[in-house]
Amino acid sequence: MQTDKRNLTAKDILEKEFKSAMRGYKPEDVDKFLDLIIKDYEAFSQEIEDLQHENLKLKKQLDDASRRPTAQTAGTTNFDILKRLSNLEKHVFGSKLYE
Repeated sequence: MQTDKRNLTAKDILEKEFKSAMRGYKPEDVDKFLDLIIKDYEAFSQEIEDLQHENLKLKKQLDDASRRPTAQTAGTTNFDILKRLSNLEKHVFGSKLYE
C-alpha cells in the first residue's frame, strides 16, 4: 500500500485554532467552512483507502490468473494442434488416408 503523503488529518483541521485580530473573520463563518472541508477531506480519505484496497485485490487476481493457464486456452491449443495434424496428413497422404 502506498504511504500517506498528506500533512493534515480531518482531526488536525477540526482542532486548528486561529488567533483573533481586530478586523478578522467571523469565527462562525470560518467554523462552518472548516466543517465542510473536514467532510470532504474524510470522504476523499475513505475513497483513497477503498481504491487502494481494490487496487491490491485486482493486482492479486491478475497475478493469480497469470500464473495458471485456463482450461479454455489449453482446449483451443489442443484443437489447433489436431487441426494442423489433420491438414498435414491430408497433404502428405492425400486421399489414400480416407479410402
